[in-house]
Parts: sequence; structure tokens; C-alpha cells
Amino acid sequence: MKSYTITVNGKAYDVTVEETGSTPSIPVAAPAAAPKAAAPKASGTAGNVKVEAGAAGKVFKVEASVGQNVKAGDTILVLEVMKMETPVVAPKDGTIATIDVSEGQSVESGALLATLNA
Repeated sequence: MKSYTITVNGKAYDVTVEETGSTPSIPVAAPAAAPKAAAPKASGTAGNVKVEAGAAGKVFKVEASVGQNVKAGDTILVLEVMKMETPVVAPKDGTIATIDVSEGQSVESGALLATLNA
């Protein structure tokens, strides 16, 4: 069994998948690791509210910028998770302090995406 955390519309779901073994296993070469893009940080000071990835994926689009005021629920960036565009929203009102990823960058679950000053 494998366990995953999947975020849909900002709500996290824990999912467990059982492998039945009925499908023949075909060996697949592991994909080459994508080069790590330098994370842009326009401000040297991180904010006091962390915005983290709810699931592993690729940064599809960065919609907010450093210094921008956001309200709780405003989209900061969009992750592509399992071929679906998943918005990452501000957890509370504040100002974007840092954007710690760039478009096209792969991120793991729990990775720091941005910080806010609330």
C-alpha cells in the first residue's frame, strides 16, 4: 500500500492506494532529474507565514509578486499536480514577502513556496 496526500481546491485529502498485482509490472527507466532553477527572492527577509506545497508537482504559474497585498484565499501560484492545475492560496491576509520558486520548477510535498507578512 502507498499513502498520498492530495490537495483539491485547497483542501488536503489523505489517500491510500493498494497494489493488486494483477497488472504485469513493466520496468520503466527513471526520468532524468530536472535542473534545479534558482529560486527568485526579491526580498532578503522571509515573512512570518509560510506557504508550503500540499503535494509534489511542478510550478505551473506564479500569479503573485513580492510586495503584493493578498487576502486569505487569493491565488499565489498554481501547481501542476498529477496533470491538474491546483491553485495555492494565501492562508491569511498579508503581503507577499518572498516567492521561493520559479515557473517550471519541480517541488516536493511540504516544500516552501512563498512567505507572507501577516
